[in-house]
Amino acid sequence: MDSREELTALAERKAELLYRIRMRREVCAAAAERAFRPLEILDETAARWRRLSPFAKLAAVPLGFLLARMPGRRPRALGALMRWGPLVVGAVRAVAGTLGVSRRS
Repeated sequence: MDSREELTALAERKAELLYRIRMRREVCAAAAERAFRPLEILDETAARWRRLSPFAKLAAVPLGFLLARMPGRRPRALGALMRWGPLVVGAVRAVAGTLGVSRRS
C-alpha cells in the first residue's frame, strides 16, 4: 500500500471519529440539560423565596391574628404549617449546610 493511500485512509478515519465524537457530545449535552432542568427550577424557586421571605415574615403575624378571629372551622393546613414549618426550614438549612450550598444574596 502506498503511503499516500495510507495517509488518505487515516485522514478519512480521523474525520469519521471526529464526527462521532461531535455527535456524542451533542447527545450528552442535551441529556445533561434535561437532567439539570429540575435543579434549575429549584434554584430559581429558592431565589424567589429569598426575595419574598422578608415580606412573608412581616405578613405572617397580622395574618395569624386575622385567621384566629375568623368564625367557623379553622383550616388544619395552616396549623400544620405553623407547627412543622420551622422544623422543615431548619432541616433544609442543615442539609444545605452539610452539602456546602451557599446562600446567594
